[in-house]
Amino acid sequence: MFPLVKLLPVEPNIDFMKWARLAFIASSVAMLVSIVAVFTLGLNFGIDFKGGTLIEIRTQGPADIAALRKKIGALKLGSFELQEFGNPRDVLIRVESTGDEQAQQEVVRKVKKALGPGVEYRRVEVVGPKVSGELARDGVIAVLMALAGVMLYIWFRFEWQFAVGAVAALVHDVTITIGIFAFTRLEFNLSIIAALLTIVGYSLNDTVVVYDRVRENMRKFKKTPLPQVINKSINQMLSRTILTSVSTLVALISLYVLGGEVLRGFTFTMIWGVIIGTYSSIVIAAPLLIWLNARLVDTEEPREGAKVHP
Repeated sequence: MFPLVKLLPVEPNIDFMKWARLAFIASSVAMLVSIVAVFTLGLNFGIDFKGGTLIEIRTQGPADIAALRKKIGALKLGSFELQEFGNPRDVLIRVESTGDEQAQQEVVRKVKKALGPGVEYRRVEVVGPKVSGELARDGVIAVLMALAGVMLYIWFRFEWQFAVGAVAALVHDVTITIGIFAFTRLEFNLSIIAALLTIVGYSLNDTVVVYDRVRENMRKFKKTPLPQVINKSINQMLSRTILTSVSTLVALISLYVLGGEVLRGFTFTMIWGVIIGTYSSIVIAAPLLIWLNARLVDTEEPREGAKVHP
Protein backbone atom coordinates (compact mmCIF):
# COMPACT_ATOMS: atom_id res chain seq x y z
CA MET A 1 0.00 0.00 0.00
CA PHE A 2 1.35 3.43 -0.92
CA PRO A 3 2.21 5.74 2.00
CA LEU A 4 -0.13 8.49 0.73
CA VAL A 5 -3.21 6.25 1.07
CA LYS A 6 -2.10 4.40 4.18
CA LEU A 7 -4.49 6.12 6.57
CA LEU A 8 -4.21 3.49 9.30
CA PRO A 9 -1.77 0.77 10.29
CA VAL A 10 -2.37 -2.54 8.54
CA GLU A 11 -4.10 -3.80 11.69
CA PRO A 12 -4.84 -1.19 14.36
CA ASN A 13 -5.85 -2.23 17.86
CA ILE A 14 -8.99 -0.24 18.65
CA ASP A 15 -11.36 -1.65 21.27
CA PHE A 16 -14.65 -1.05 19.45
CA MET A 17 -16.62 -3.34 21.75
CA LYS A 18 -15.76 -1.11 24.70
CA TRP A 19 -17.99 1.59 23.21
CA ALA A 20 -20.54 -0.69 21.58
CA ARG A 21 -23.18 -0.37 24.32
CA LEU A 22 -22.96 3.44 24.35
CA ALA A 23 -23.13 3.58 20.53
CA PHE A 24 -26.10 1.22 20.52
CA ILE A 25 -27.99 3.39 23.03
CA ALA A 26 -27.19 6.56 21.04
CA SER A 27 -28.36 4.92 17.81
CA SER A 28 -31.57 3.68 19.44
CA VAL A 29 -32.33 7.22 20.64
CA ALA A 30 -31.58 8.60 17.15
CA MET A 31 -33.96 6.05 15.60
CA LEU A 32 -36.71 6.88 18.08
CA VAL A 33 -36.29 10.62 17.45
CA SER A 34 -36.38 10.00 13.69
CA ILE A 35 -39.61 7.99 13.94
CA VAL A 36 -41.25 10.68 16.10
CA ALA A 37 -40.09 13.38 13.65
CA VAL A 38 -41.58 11.55 10.67
CA PHE A 39 -44.98 11.20 12.39
CA THR A 40 -45.06 14.70 13.89
CA LEU A 41 -43.24 16.86 11.33
CA GLY A 42 -43.93 14.68 8.31
CA LEU A 43 -41.90 14.55 5.12
CA ASN A 44 -41.70 17.22 2.46
CA PHE A 45 -43.01 15.00 -0.35
CA GLY A 46 -42.23 16.01 -3.91
CA ILE A 47 -44.70 15.88 -6.76
CA ASP A 48 -43.77 12.21 -7.31
CA PHE A 49 -45.81 11.39 -4.19
CA LYS A 50 -48.23 14.33 -3.91
CA GLY A 51 -49.02 14.80 -7.56
CA GLY A 52 -48.72 18.15 -9.29
CA THR A 53 -46.62 20.08 -11.77
CA LEU A 54 -42.97 21.06 -11.66
CA ILE A 55 -41.53 23.61 -14.09
CA GLU A 56 -37.86 24.57 -14.15
CA ILE A 57 -37.19 27.88 -15.91
CA ARG A 58 -34.20 30.07 -16.70
CA THR A 59 -34.75 33.81 -17.09
CA GLN A 60 -32.68 36.14 -19.27
CA GLY A 61 -31.35 38.03 -16.25
CA PRO A 62 -31.40 37.47 -12.48
CA ALA A 63 -34.84 36.12 -11.61
CA ASP A 64 -37.31 38.51 -9.97
CA ILE A 65 -39.00 36.07 -7.58
CA ALA A 66 -41.55 38.62 -6.37
CA ALA A 67 -42.68 39.43 -9.91
CA LEU A 68 -42.87 35.75 -10.86
CA ARG A 69 -44.87 34.99 -7.72
CA LYS A 70 -47.33 37.78 -8.56
CA LYS A 71 -47.84 36.52 -12.12
CA ILE A 72 -48.44 32.93 -11.08
CA GLY A 73 -50.59 33.91 -8.09
CA ALA A 74 -52.91 35.83 -10.43
CA LEU A 75 -53.70 32.55 -12.20
CA LYS A 76 -55.37 31.22 -9.03
CA LEU A 77 -53.97 27.72 -9.51
CA GLY A 78 -54.04 26.90 -5.81
CA SER A 79 -51.00 26.15 -3.69
CA PHE A 80 -47.70 26.81 -5.46
CA GLU A 81 -44.06 27.38 -4.54
CA LEU A 82 -41.11 29.15 -6.17
CA GLN A 83 -37.52 28.24 -5.37
CA GLU A 84 -34.36 29.89 -6.66
CA PHE A 85 -31.36 27.57 -6.85
CA GLY A 86 -27.80 27.52 -8.15
CA ASN A 87 -27.66 30.17 -10.88
CA PRO A 88 -29.62 33.37 -9.98
CA ARG A 89 -31.44 32.92 -13.28
CA ASP A 90 -32.79 29.45 -12.41
CA VAL A 91 -36.15 29.01 -10.69
CA LEU A 92 -38.23 25.94 -9.79
CA ILE A 93 -42.00 26.38 -9.88
CA ARG A 94 -44.08 23.74 -8.09
CA VAL A 95 -47.87 23.66 -8.34
CA GLU A 96 -49.67 21.08 -6.23
CA SER A 97 -52.12 18.65 -7.80
CA THR A 98 -55.23 20.36 -9.19
CA GLY A 99 -56.92 17.45 -10.96
CA ASP A 100 -56.17 14.80 -13.54
CA GLU A 101 -53.26 14.88 -15.98
CA GLN A 102 -55.20 16.89 -18.56
CA ALA A 103 -55.96 19.57 -15.96
CA GLN A 104 -52.31 19.73 -15.00
CA GLN A 105 -51.27 20.12 -18.63
CA GLU A 106 -53.60 23.10 -18.65
CA VAL A 107 -51.68 24.45 -15.64
CA VAL A 108 -48.45 24.28 -17.67
CA ARG A 109 -50.09 26.12 -20.55
CA LYS A 110 -51.38 28.90 -18.27
CA VAL A 111 -48.00 29.33 -16.55
CA LYS A 112 -46.18 29.59 -19.89
CA LYS A 113 -48.69 32.14 -21.12
CA ALA A 114 -48.40 34.20 -17.91
CA LEU A 115 -44.59 34.26 -17.95
CA GLY A 116 -44.49 35.21 -21.60
CA PRO A 117 -41.46 35.16 -23.92
CA GLY A 118 -37.89 35.45 -22.74
CA VAL A 119 -38.12 32.44 -20.41
CA GLU A 120 -36.33 29.17 -21.16
CA TYR A 121 -38.23 26.07 -20.00
CA ARG A 122 -35.58 23.55 -18.95
CA ARG A 123 -37.79 20.88 -17.36
CA VAL A 124 -41.53 20.19 -17.09
CA GLU A 125 -42.86 17.27 -15.01
CA VAL A 126 -46.52 16.41 -14.53
CA VAL A 127 -47.67 13.67 -12.13
CA GLY A 128 -51.36 12.88 -11.60
CA PRO A 129 -52.75 12.02 -8.13
CA LYS A 130 -53.43 8.38 -9.08
CA VAL A 131 -49.89 7.85 -10.34
CA SER A 132 -48.41 9.58 -7.29
CA GLY A 133 -50.32 7.22 -4.97
CA GLU A 134 -49.04 4.20 -6.88
CA LEU A 135 -45.48 5.53 -6.76
CA ALA A 136 -45.67 6.04 -2.98
CA ARG A 137 -46.98 2.51 -2.45
CA ASP A 138 -44.41 0.96 -4.78
CA GLY A 139 -41.59 2.88 -3.09
CA VAL A 140 -42.49 1.51 0.34
CA ILE A 141 -42.84 -2.02 -1.06
CA ALA A 142 -39.42 -1.75 -2.75
CA VAL A 143 -37.66 -0.84 0.50
CA LEU A 144 -39.45 -3.58 2.49
CA MET A 145 -38.68 -6.20 -0.16
CA ALA A 146 -35.03 -5.17 -0.16
CA LEU A 147 -34.81 -5.64 3.63
CA ALA A 148 -36.58 -9.03 3.43
CA GLY A 149 -34.26 -10.14 0.62
CA VAL A 150 -31.22 -9.13 2.64
CA MET A 151 -32.37 -11.18 5.63
CA LEU A 152 -32.89 -14.28 3.49
CA TYR A 153 -29.52 -13.86 1.77
CA ILE A 154 -27.55 -13.39 4.99
CA TRP A 155 -29.43 -16.23 6.69
CA PHE A 156 -28.57 -18.53 3.80
CA ARG A 157 -24.92 -17.43 3.68
CA PHE A 158 -24.27 -17.24 7.43
CA GLU A 159 -26.50 -18.08 10.42
CA TRP A 160 -29.71 -16.46 11.66
CA GLN A 161 -27.87 -14.23 14.16
CA PHE A 162 -25.93 -12.68 11.29
CA ALA A 163 -29.17 -12.10 9.35
CA VAL A 164 -30.79 -10.32 12.30
CA GLY A 165 -27.69 -8.17 12.82
CA ALA A 166 -27.50 -7.18 9.14
CA VAL A 167 -31.19 -6.26 8.89
CA ALA A 168 -31.04 -4.33 12.18
CA ALA A 169 -28.15 -2.27 10.76
CA LEU A 170 -30.07 -1.60 7.54
CA VAL A 171 -33.26 -0.60 9.38
CA HIS A 172 -31.08 1.71 11.50
CA ASP A 173 -29.59 3.34 8.39
CA VAL A 174 -32.90 3.79 6.56
CA THR A 175 -34.79 5.07 9.63
CA ILE A 176 -32.22 7.70 10.57
CA THR A 177 -31.86 8.81 6.94
CA ILE A 178 -35.62 9.36 6.64
CA GLY A 179 -35.50 11.22 9.97
CA ILE A 180 -32.89 13.57 8.50
CA PHE A 181 -35.36 14.45 5.75
CA ALA A 182 -38.09 15.11 8.31
CA PHE A 183 -35.85 17.59 10.16
CA THR A 184 -34.22 19.30 7.17
CA ARG A 185 -37.45 19.52 5.10
CA LEU A 186 -35.55 18.48 1.99
CA GLU A 187 -37.79 17.23 -0.79
CA PHE A 188 -38.55 13.51 -0.54
CA ASN A 189 -39.16 12.05 -3.99
CA LEU A 190 -38.52 8.95 -6.10
CA SER A 191 -34.81 9.69 -6.44
CA ILE A 192 -34.54 9.52 -2.64
CA ILE A 193 -36.16 6.07 -2.68
CA ALA A 194 -33.51 5.05 -5.22
CA ALA A 195 -30.83 6.45 -2.92
CA LEU A 196 -32.25 4.53 0.06
CA LEU A 197 -32.09 1.28 -1.91
CA THR A 198 -28.52 2.11 -2.89
CA ILE A 199 -27.68 2.74 0.77
CA VAL A 200 -29.10 -0.69 1.61
CA GLY A 201 -26.73 -2.25 -0.90
CA TYR A 202 -23.70 -0.23 0.23
CA SER A 203 -24.28 -0.87 3.94
CA LEU A 204 -24.89 -4.56 3.27
CA ASN A 205 -21.60 -4.81 1.39
CA ASP A 206 -19.71 -3.33 4.35
CA THR A 207 -21.53 -5.60 6.78
CA VAL A 208 -20.87 -8.76 4.76
CA VAL A 209 -17.16 -7.92 4.53
CA VAL A 210 -16.96 -7.62 8.33
CA TYR A 211 -19.09 -10.74 8.84
CA ASP A 212 -16.89 -12.77 6.50
CA ARG A 213 -13.83 -11.90 8.57
CA VAL A 214 -15.71 -12.57 11.84
CA ARG A 215 -16.76 -16.01 10.64
CA GLU A 216 -13.22 -16.79 9.49
CA ASN A 217 -11.76 -15.73 12.84
CA MET A 218 -14.44 -17.62 14.79
CA ARG A 219 -13.19 -20.80 13.14
CA LYS A 220 -9.52 -19.85 13.57
CA PHE A 221 -9.70 -18.75 17.24
CA LYS A 222 -12.23 -21.15 18.72
CA LYS A 223 -11.19 -20.56 22.34
CA THR A 224 -11.11 -16.75 22.10
CA PRO A 225 -14.09 -14.85 23.59
CA LEU A 226 -16.43 -13.52 20.92
CA PRO A 227 -15.92 -9.79 21.75
CA GLN A 228 -12.18 -10.18 21.13
CA VAL A 229 -12.81 -12.05 17.87
CA ILE A 230 -15.12 -9.29 16.63
CA ASN A 231 -12.70 -6.56 17.70
CA LYS A 232 -9.89 -8.28 15.83
CA SER A 233 -12.06 -8.74 12.73
CA ILE A 234 -13.14 -5.07 12.61
CA ASN A 235 -9.56 -3.87 13.09
CA GLN A 236 -8.35 -6.13 10.28
CA MET A 237 -10.94 -4.68 7.88
CA LEU A 238 -10.87 -1.08 9.13
CA SER A 239 -8.29 0.28 6.68
CA ARG A 240 -10.17 -1.25 3.74
CA THR A 241 -13.52 0.08 4.99
CA ILE A 242 -12.25 3.64 5.51
CA LEU A 243 -10.45 3.80 2.16
CA THR A 244 -13.57 2.55 0.35
CA SER A 245 -15.80 5.06 2.15
CA VAL A 246 -13.43 7.99 1.59
CA SER A 247 -13.03 7.27 -2.13
CA THR A 248 -16.81 6.97 -2.50
CA LEU A 249 -17.37 10.21 -0.60
CA VAL A 250 -14.92 12.11 -2.81
CA ALA A 251 -16.95 11.18 -5.90
CA LEU A 252 -20.30 11.91 -4.21
CA ILE A 253 -19.22 15.29 -2.83
CA SER A 254 -18.01 16.31 -6.30
CA LEU A 255 -21.37 15.26 -7.72
CA TYR A 256 -23.20 17.16 -4.97
CA VAL A 257 -21.29 20.36 -5.69
CA LEU A 258 -21.25 20.17 -9.49
CA GLY A 259 -24.26 17.99 -10.33
CA GLY A 260 -26.94 20.67 -10.10
CA GLU A 261 -30.27 20.83 -8.30
CA VAL A 262 -31.76 17.74 -9.94
CA LEU A 263 -29.11 15.42 -8.43
CA ARG A 264 -28.62 17.26 -5.15
CA GLY A 265 -31.17 15.35 -3.08
CA PHE A 266 -29.94 11.99 -4.35
CA THR A 267 -26.26 12.78 -3.73
CA PHE A 268 -26.96 14.25 -0.27
CA THR A 269 -28.76 11.04 0.68
CA MET A 270 -25.88 8.94 -0.66
CA ILE A 271 -23.25 10.97 1.22
CA TRP A 272 -25.15 10.54 4.47
CA GLY A 273 -25.79 6.88 3.64
CA VAL A 274 -22.09 6.08 3.16
CA ILE A 275 -21.27 7.64 6.54
CA ILE A 276 -24.12 6.01 8.47
CA GLY A 277 -23.65 2.68 6.65
CA THR A 278 -19.97 2.49 7.60
CA TYR A 279 -20.83 3.39 11.20
CA SER A 280 -23.62 0.80 11.50
CA SER A 281 -21.50 -2.02 10.07
CA ILE A 282 -18.96 -1.47 12.84
CA VAL A 283 -21.00 -0.58 15.92
CA ILE A 284 -24.47 -2.03 15.20
CA ALA A 285 -24.19 -5.17 13.07
CA ALA A 286 -21.04 -6.54 14.71
CA PRO A 287 -21.93 -6.06 18.43
CA LEU A 288 -25.37 -7.61 17.86
CA LEU A 289 -23.60 -10.90 17.18
CA ILE A 290 -22.44 -10.86 20.80
CA TRP A 291 -25.85 -10.06 22.28
CA LEU A 292 -27.41 -12.78 20.10
CA ASN A 293 -24.68 -15.22 21.20
CA ALA A 294 -23.73 -16.03 17.61
CA ARG A 295 -22.30 -19.48 16.90
CA LEU A 296 -21.32 -21.26 13.71
CA VAL A 297 -23.23 -24.41 12.83
CA ASP A 298 -20.01 -26.38 12.45
CA THR A 299 -18.64 -25.20 15.83
CA GLU A 300 -19.49 -27.62 18.61
CA GLU A 301 -18.15 -25.79 21.66
CA PRO A 302 -19.99 -22.76 23.07
CA ARG A 303 -17.95 -19.58 22.89
CA GLU A 304 -17.16 -17.41 25.86
CA GLY A 305 -18.06 -13.74 26.15
CA ALA A 306 -21.72 -13.48 25.23
CA LYS A 307 -21.92 -9.91 26.56
CA VAL A 308 -20.15 -6.70 25.71
CA HIS A 309 -18.03 -5.47 28.60
CA PRO A 310 -18.76 -1.93 29.76
